[in-house]
Amino acid sequence: MALVPFPNSQSGALQLPPDEDDDNPAAGKMSFLEHLDELRKRIVNSAIAIGVCVVLGFAFINRIVDFILAPTRGALPPGVKMIYTEPGEAFSLYIQISLIMGVVLAAPFIMYQVWMFIAPGLYSNEKRLAVPFVLFTTIGFIAGAAFNHYIAFPFMMAFFASFNTPDLAFMPKLDDVFGLYTKMLLGMGVVFQMPTVVFFLAKMKMITARFLIVNFKYAFLIIFVVAAVITPTGDLMTQVIFASPMVALYFLR
Repeated sequence: MALVPFPNSQSGALQLPPDEDDDNPAAGKMSFLEHLDELRKRIVNSAIAIGVCVVLGFAFINRIVDFILAPTRGALPPGVKMIYTEPGEAFSLYIQISLIMGVVLAAPFIMYQVWMFIAPGLYSNEKRLAVPFVLFTTIGFIAGAAFNHYIAFPFMMAFFASFNTPDLAFMPKLDDVFGLYTKMLLGMGVVFQMPTVVFFLAKMKMITARFLIVNFKYAFLIIFVVAAVITPTGDLMTQVIFASPMVALYFLR
């Protein structure tokens, strides 16, 4: 590049013109291969963290299993226990719970790795929104998981157990109970993202409080349609359990 004299307004001396890349957001970005190498490093770090946390979770597996199955045990009639009918069913449950706990425990570190991968390509205003987005979605998922464990799932299991009679024995299968618990946990985690979605839509000036109130009748219909889609069972009771918190969260704007 040729050296072109550029006057200095303060000293009158000559200097080089400013680098055009200083204001160019694309300047200094990595090549495609460097992006792949960076992605590989972040994935490896996350996998190592998950592996360590799986081992840590397996060390407390009995307490974790007791905690997860507590709502079902509380709903069972006196003297009734859960059953498993396949030789490897209980062992498979322990492994699944260990893997899930590994991902849950390693989630903060995984999110940090994701942030370190995408942060260099974000503008400053996007970075300011990214941190609260991750924080709010995490809090929302934890709140949904807690609501499922302490309110929704125990209520649903108590409802199903109420059909137990001298002629009908309620003896839930271990794998079925855990499968339903997991689906409801994920579903409630999604449901409790509503405040976050509404908050960021409001920040982007796409919706207002007046808009939400005026269109509540349409939102009510959409909520029950969504509840019917994400509910793990086809019964009306489970659909109402999913729709009720969405209606309540709709007004948390």
